Amino acid sequence: MIFFGMRFAKLLQMIEMLKNIYKKIHIWRLRHVSARVYMLLLSIVVGLLSGMAAVALKTVVHLLVVWLQNVRQPGLWGLNVLWLLLPAVGILLTVLYERFIAGGSIGHGIPSVLLAISRRNGRLPLRNVFNPLVASSLTVGFGGSVGLEAPIASAGSAIGSNVGQFCRLSAPQIKLLLGCGAAGAIAGIFKAPIAGALFVVEVLMFDLNKTSAVPLLFSSLSAATVAYFLMGTGVQFAFTVVEPFTLSQIPFYVVLGVVCAACSIYFLRVDDAVERHFERRGKVQRMLLGGLLLGCMVLLFPPLYGEGYGSITALMGGSSAVLFEHSPFMVLEQYWWAPIAMLLVLILLKAVATAVTIGSGGVGGTFGPSLVLGGFCGYMVALACNATGLTCQSTANFALVGMAAVMTGVMQAPFMATLLIAEITGGYALLVPLLITSAVTFICVSPFEKHSIYARKLAAHGDLLTHDKDSSAWNLINMRRLIENNFATLREGDSLADLVEAVKRSHRNLFPVLAADGHFRGLVVLDDVRSIIFQPELYATVKVEELMHPLTDDDIVSLEDSPMEVVRKFRATERYNLIVVDSEGRYVGFLSRANTFSAYRRFISDTSDE
Repeated sequence: MIFFGMRFAKLLQMIEMLKNIYKKIHIWRLRHVSARVYMLLLSIVVGLLSGMAAVALKTVVHLLVVWLQNVRQPGLWGLNVLWLLLPAVGILLTVLYERFIAGGSIGHGIPSVLLAISRRNGRLPLRNVFNPLVASSLTVGFGGSVGLEAPIASAGSAIGSNVGQFCRLSAPQIKLLLGCGAAGAIAGIFKAPIAGALFVVEVLMFDLNKTSAVPLLFSSLSAATVAYFLMGTGVQFAFTVVEPFTLSQIPFYVVLGVVCAACSIYFLRVDDAVERHFERRGKVQRMLLGGLLLGCMVLLFPPLYGEGYGSITALMGGSSAVLFEHSPFMVLEQYWWAPIAMLLVLILLKAVATAVTIGSGGVGGTFGPSLVLGGFCGYMVALACNATGLTCQSTANFALVGMAAVMTGVMQAPFMATLLIAEITGGYALLVPLLITSAVTFICVSPFEKHSIYARKLAAHGDLLTHDKDSSAWNLINMRRLIENNFATLREGDSLADLVEAVKRSHRNLFPVLAADGHFRGLVVLDDVRSIIFQPELYATVKVEELMHPLTDDDIVSLEDSPMEVVRKFRATERYNLIVVDSEGRYVGFLSRANTFSAYRRFISDTSDE
C-alpha cells in the first residue's frame, strides 16, 4: 500500500508539473504571440491532425475490404454467399461497439456538428474524435453502402473543437477551429483543399470573411499536404479529360441536370421514408431486417458493396463490365441495353441501400453515396444518348459532371461539389459543364428541398444556424428562458378589492385573470383602473371581469409558437409585453419586448466573428 501511495503521489506531482508548464506556455503566448498568428498556427495543427485521421481511416477501410475479399469464396450458383452475411456482421459489430465501448449513440456526423455550432458554442466531446472513425470503418469495411466522408468530417470537427478547448479559446475561436478540422478532413480524404474550405462554408454554414478564410485555407492545405505525403500524388478519381466541352453539348448537360435533380429528390425521399420505417422498430429487429435486406441487395448487385468508388473508377475507365461482375445477371452483359438497365436499377437501389445501412444501425454518411449515385446517373444518360445514334457523348465526362450535380442536389452545395470534381480530376477542363449542370440541378431541387440532407431535421426543430444571421438569431434564441412569471394573478370572480391587494404586493402593472384550472381568461392593466381603485365603495361590487383590457389573438403567444411568430406579434401589436400560454391555454407568464430584443442583440454579438 505504501508503494502504491508513493507512486500515486508522484503521479499527482507530475500532473501538477505539467499544469504549471502549460500555464507558463499560455502566459508566454499571450505576451508574445498575437491572436491572429496563434489562430493560424492552430489551424495548421488542426489541419495536420485531421489529414492524418483521414488517411488512417481510408487506409484501415481499404485493408479491411481487401482482407475480406481474399477470404470470400464463390458459393451457390457462382455467387459469393458471404456477401449475404458480411453487411449484417458489420452492422452488428458497429452496434456492439456503440453500445458497450462508445457509451452511447454515435450519430451520423454532420448534424451533430451543426448542432454544436448553433447550440453548444462549437464544443464537441473528445470521444467524437475516435468513435466515428472506428464505427464507420466497421460499417463500410464489411459492406455497408455508406460513405466515410461524414464520419471523418465529424472527427475532424471534434479535433478542432478539442484543440480550441484545450487552448482555452473563446467560443467564436473554437467554432473556427471546428470548421478548420472539418475542412482539413474533407481536403485530406480527397486531396482537394479548395473543396474542403467550401464544404465548411456551404454545408456547415460558416461565413467566409477575412477572419475565417485564411485559417480554413491553411488547415485545408496542410491536410492535403499530409495526404499527399502519406498516400502519394494519386487522387480518388484520376482521369484525364480527352474530349473537351463544346457549346453543342449544353442541351445534353441541361438534360443531365434535370435527371440528377430527380435523382437527388428520390434519394432524399427514400432516406426519409426508410428512416421513419426503421424508427418504428426495435434495435434487434432493425439490425436483423436491415442486415438481411442489405445483404440480399449486395449479393445480387455487388457494386452496392461499401462506398462504391471502385465501380465509378472502372466506369470512367470505359469498362461497364464491372456492373455485372459476380452478379447473377452476367448473362445479360452482351445486350446493348443491359448496362443502361443495370445502372437504372443501381440508382434506385443505391438510395435504398444507403438508407437501410444507416437505419439499421450502421454509421456512415451520404456524401459518398451521392457521388456514386451521380456517377451512375451521368454514365447512364451518356449511354442513353449514345444509344440513339444521333450523338456521341463522353461517358466519363458525364459521370464526373453527374457526381457534382447529385451532390449539389443532396447537399445544397453547388460550388463545393463543382470544385471538388475539378480538383480530384486534376484540372478545370469540365468547369463550364460542371457549373451548368449543378446550377440546373440546384434550381430544380430548391422548390422541393430548402435545406441539405444534413440540415433538414435541425431546421425543422429551429436549431440550424444559417448564413441569414437575422433569421438564425430569432430561431435559435431560447424564448422559454425569457418568460417572466413574477406577476400577481387574479381569479375569475375576484372583486376590485382583490385587485387592490394584488396591486399592493406587485411591482408590475399587468394582472392576468385566470380560471380555477389555470386557463388564461383576460388581463387587467393598471392604467385602465387607476381612476377607480381609490373608490372603496366599489371594492365589493365591481368584478375583475368588468375591468379586463380588450385583447386580440396577436396579444397572446403559445409555447409552441416559433420565435419568428413571437417577433411578428411584437411588431404587429407594438405591445411591450405578450401573454404566454401553453398548448392547453393555461397561463405561463409574459414575454417582454425589451428582454426579447436584448437577447437577439446578445446572440448577434456572440455569433459574430471577432
